[in-house]
Amino acid sequence: MRGKSYPAPYKDFLNCLYRQAIQRWTEQDADEIFHIILSLSQKQIADAVLAQEISSLFEIKVETQVGCLNCKFIQRMPNSLFSLPLAICERENSLENCINSFFQLQKLVDSEKVYCDKCEKRQPSTYESKLVSLPPILCVHLKRFRNDDGLPRKLYNKVAFPETFSTGIFSAGKSEADCLSSDEHYSLYAVVVHKGTTVSGHYTAFIRPNQEKMWYYADDSCVRPSTWADVQGTYGGYRQRYGETAYLLLYRKKS
Repeated sequence: MRGKSYPAPYKDFLNCLYRQAIQRWTEQDADEIFHIILSLSQKQIADAVLAQEISSLFEIKVETQVGCLNCKFIQRMPNSLFSLPLAICERENSLENCINSFFQLQKLVDSEKVYCDKCEKRQPSTYESKLVSLPPILCVHLKRFRNDDGLPRKLYNKVAFPETFSTGIFSAGKSEADCLSSDEHYSLYAVVVHKGTTVSGHYTAFIRPNQEKMWYYADDSCVRPSTWADVQGTYGGYRQRYGETAYLLLYRKKS
């Protein structure tokens, strides 16, 4: 068919996943599969240097800070993420707003009190994640699935995301000491899309190859040319209910 082409065979790749106890013919969470693939690459690639290079492509470095509100002691813990998990609010969102919420200072009181090593008891505390560094490829996970009283639910709320951004969006409301040392730029090159509900769904993707301006839409059976306007159609919102909503965003750092 004109304007369409068929994807390369992927059976060998799927068979590799099946051998790792990934169930056939059942819907898997795209973010979980992404993490499983990275984990398997670390375990099965004999070249340790190559395995580390693959890992570093996606590694987001953050520092978790838990501060005791009683004695002011702050416990700092380095942490690595391979996707940035962003909660979606019950209203229209933007990528920048979701990022700001993720790095916002939280107060933990009442049943959420944290044990303080200096006070030797649970105390009201603050919790905050500080960004240390971003990787060459940034994977953003829009958390559209959650449990309400034990029942799975998909959030169709609108989340607008840009085709390009600068790392300044991570510095909104931050002191100079908490900002990244340099302002770098990222360009969106892939969007993993979920269509359907928590009970029955399907994943597709939009892809923009390196050095190309054209977008492509990839489904199970074909790949066809697409547009940025089509990608924007996955923002979500009331009118998109049961339609295609962006789930994973992959941004590439500009050289």
